[in-house]
Amino acid sequence: MSDILEQIVATKRQEVKERQQKVSIEDLQAHAVDVEPPRGFIAALTARKPGVIAEIKKASPSKGVIREPFDPAAIARTYADNQAACLSILTDEDYFQGSDQYLIDVRDTVGLPVIRKDFTVDPYQVYEARALGADCILLIVAALPRKILGELYHLAREVGMDVLIEVHDAPELETALELHPRLIGVNNRNLKTFETSLNTTIDLLAEIPQCVSVVTESGIRTREDVVLMREHNVHCFLVGEAFMRAADPGAELKHLFFE
Repeated sequence: MSDILEQIVATKRQEVKERQQKVSIEDLQAHAVDVEPPRGFIAALTARKPGVIAEIKKASPSKGVIREPFDPAAIARTYADNQAACLSILTDEDYFQGSDQYLIDVRDTVGLPVIRKDFTVDPYQVYEARALGADCILLIVAALPRKILGELYHLAREVGMDVLIEVHDAPELETALELHPRLIGVNNRNLKTFETSLNTTIDLLAEIPQCVSVVTESGIRTREDVVLMREHNVHCFLVGEAFMRAADPGAELKHLFFE
């Protein structure tokens, strides 16, 4: 695990402790039952070809602020108007300048399913995500011991959410597949060098059962990138920075995928 990921996970564990002092897990569980039922993230994503998870992200640890001014609800609307299948909302505050409120605002604005893009390391965050209205959560294999990964995955499914399990290489993929997931995200960014290569997705495809939907993440910047992935029968994409740096994120989505 890279130094930055270790640092983020350590920060997140401390954050969870602090949040538990303000809102108990029992209160979160009660609230999670009262929110609108999940909208079906995987169903919406796989119903389209290509299926695009359009990300709403203000900043990143490596790039700093990516978009300013930043209006999550307005970005969500332009994504929805330009054929996004689902939305990804960065909620981590310390490293990505995200906010739980962004997810709430987006879900109130558009009808698309949303994934809470955060570093989930504790059951508390699973209930928290559902209480916020998330339809799906991200679990990063590189950030979690195998036992905890399984516990968090099954808990998310129990409360009705879908799960995107993110892998970077073959050993992580093997761990993920032990859970018989419906959705695997292959992050094309090397955790050690931060370089991206679409070959990361291509090289792992032979190991992924056909019943599992594959999302390619990071490094999708041009229409040629999209064509390359689709030629390899990858039809689900998670794209953030390419959209966030465009004057109109939704127009860039349409240009990359639908023109």
